[in-house]
Amino acid sequence: MFEFRKPKVFHWTNHARGKMRYYKLSEQRVRRVLHSPKRVEEGIAPKTVAFMQPSSVSSKWQVVSGKEQPKKQETWRQEIWVMIQDTRSTRKIISAWRYPGMTKPGASLPDAILREVREGAVALSEENLAAREKMSGMLKKWRRTLRG
Repeated sequence: MFEFRKPKVFHWTNHARGKMRYYKLSEQRVRRVLHSPKRVEEGIAPKTVAFMQPSSVSSKWQVVSGKEQPKKQETWRQEIWVMIQDTRSTRKIISAWRYPGMTKPGASLPDAILREVREGAVALSEENLAAREKMSGMLKKWRRTLRG
């Protein structure tokens, strides 16, 4: 029998929001990196995972010496990185940044951890939407009181 999991709620840190603003990354772009990364590595901070996706990929056909078949090689000019920390019910987005150039692959994560992270990568839950609506209502009231 198939078991449905409750989607994890995204928690955005102030640091991540500031970096997104600085590097001109939208919330949807960061979600896209989390949903379909090109590479997943262990983060620098303890208990974190870093996701990477190139901003735009160009492919070139390259002939390897001694072989008759040309091989397709992907290149890109910059990468988008997102660092997260998973807890039981939330996925905390710690930071997001652009890296100019191509980085060399580091130590990748084991398959079991990758599977667990991918299963938790689901869209916004109903709780998050309700909290956002409640917060926007509170902000409207606050702005009215400031206007006088």
